[in-house]
Amino acid sequence: MIEPTNSAYEALLKQYEEYKKLGLKLDMSRGKPDKDQLSLSAGFLTALTDDADTVCGGLDCRNYGAPDGIPGIKGLFGALLGLPTENMFIGGGSSLEMMFDTVARHMLFGAQPGMTPWGKQSKLKFLCPCPGYDRHFAICEAFGIEMLPIAMNADGPDMDAVEKAVKDPAVKGIWCVPKYSNPTGITFSDGVVRRFASLAPAAEDFRIFWDNAYAIHDLYNEGDELLNLYEELEKTGKTDMAYIFSSFSKVTYAGGSVSMMASGIANMAYAKKIIGIQLICTDKINQLRHLRYFKNAEGVRAQMKKHAQILRPKFEAVLKIFDEELDGIGTYTRPKGGYFISLDLPEGTAKRTYELAKEAGVTLTKVGATFPYGTDPDDKNLRIAPSFPPVEELKTAAEVLCVCAKLAYVERELRR
Repeated sequence: MIEPTNSAYEALLKQYEEYKKLGLKLDMSRGKPDKDQLSLSAGFLTALTDDADTVCGGLDCRNYGAPDGIPGIKGLFGALLGLPTENMFIGGGSSLEMMFDTVARHMLFGAQPGMTPWGKQSKLKFLCPCPGYDRHFAICEAFGIEMLPIAMNADGPDMDAVEKAVKDPAVKGIWCVPKYSNPTGITFSDGVVRRFASLAPAAEDFRIFWDNAYAIHDLYNEGDELLNLYEELEKTGKTDMAYIFSSFSKVTYAGGSVSMMASGIANMAYAKKIIGIQLICTDKINQLRHLRYFKNAEGVRAQMKKHAQILRPKFEAVLKIFDEELDGIGTYTRPKGGYFISLDLPEGTAKRTYELAKEAGVTLTKVGATFPYGTDPDDKNLRIAPSFPPVEELKTAAEVLCVCAKLAYVERELRR
């Protein structure tokens, strides 16, 4: 570990000032696909070429009908995720929109017929494993739902804490990114998934929001395996306890994709009834475009291998620099997939590191974003998103970040 001396500080400061002179504009703040990834789907734009191509199974996808999605695209998601197509709804490009709408339906109408709407209950709480996904937390804030932090372990959320918390009838849900979790990159173990399926919450309207965004986003041939929550819930007779979400937003185009929601029979019948008032049908042309382009689940998997070839060198480049340059002052995850690396720095130094990096032209996700209410109680976590910049820019950004982290650490130690 670096010696926190005045001479070390001066050397780091000199190195930092040299980086500032470069006028860098590097961004590792969001998990966006780069242009090479987007180009993988070029043929997607011409998957439909004439009127005859718009008919699928006797359904003209240009017209009304199939309000919950065309059967073929349901089959594609079903094959990839191991889910029954009859309990599925296909939406637009954003699964986050469906999560927001699902919370809104519960607020306005209740989880199922006869249940009191969440919005008419005196107390509402959600469990929030953290570090976690900032946009999940933003949904809770938008609806005034109290967020309760749950620690993330190496195999998933602290299930002892979850099982204890759900004894409170005011606890209505939990957010989960179960495979290659945002931002830690960990995948829930079989034991954790089984404990989720066996939860006995005090609230009958408690729901697991299972955001399986990175289900097929492996960086290596030997990726993590996630136990199928839906099948485990079938064993316990609790399929209505969870809503499962996923999308092709990082498979084709983030701005022109399709998303999926699935749950138990009762949940989906109720949800589709309410959604049927909200809309007549979703974009079936876009659904059909995806189906024609990929043809089957193997076509999607082949696409994901191409994504991995682009992403893997970026993750490896960042991790190599962390190994060489952080001097033992940080711990970080080594995910086998997904879009993020979680970096924990010495307590009380993440904000300073963020500020220094920003001044040097490196944009990071704001400190605290991975915790409820935007507050990291230990001021130590940074979410690193290696996907968007080219590899050479990433290397420079990672080097700058390491200098900033060491400088923030030495500053802290010299103040003590």
